[in-house]
Amino acid sequence: MIEAALVMAGGALGACARFWLITAVTRRAGEGFPWGTLAVNVSGAFAIGLFSTLLLSPAHLPEGALLPWLLLVVGGLGSYTTVSSFSLNTLALIHMGAYARALANVTASVGLCLMAVLAGQHVAGLLR
Repeated sequence: MIEAALVMAGGALGACARFWLITAVTRRAGEGFPWGTLAVNVSGAFAIGLFSTLLLSPAHLPEGALLPWLLLVVGGLGSYTTVSSFSLNTLALIHMGAYARALANVTASVGLCLMAVLAGQHVAGLLR
């Protein structure tokens, strides 16, 4: 029962953080490109790289580390990152005929998120 409560609590926090960051970035950068969604996905990728290295994967968690994993990774980052929003934003750009921006969104999202996971793992390695 505690596991489900931690996932729900992390999910609520992650969803609120996603809403806040997307709103803040969109206000500054405008709505011509989904900068807010990109910021959320890249920062979420960095965080999962960090936490997966610090906490290890769920299959190899040390005693007592499952609860932080459920709160931070499963609940928090599961609701924070926005692959569904990324997909919707990309299709919206395609429907508007903004093919170059759609391609830029896909390229930037995938490339930056992969680099962010690697950076998070690197930072976690330095923290250990």
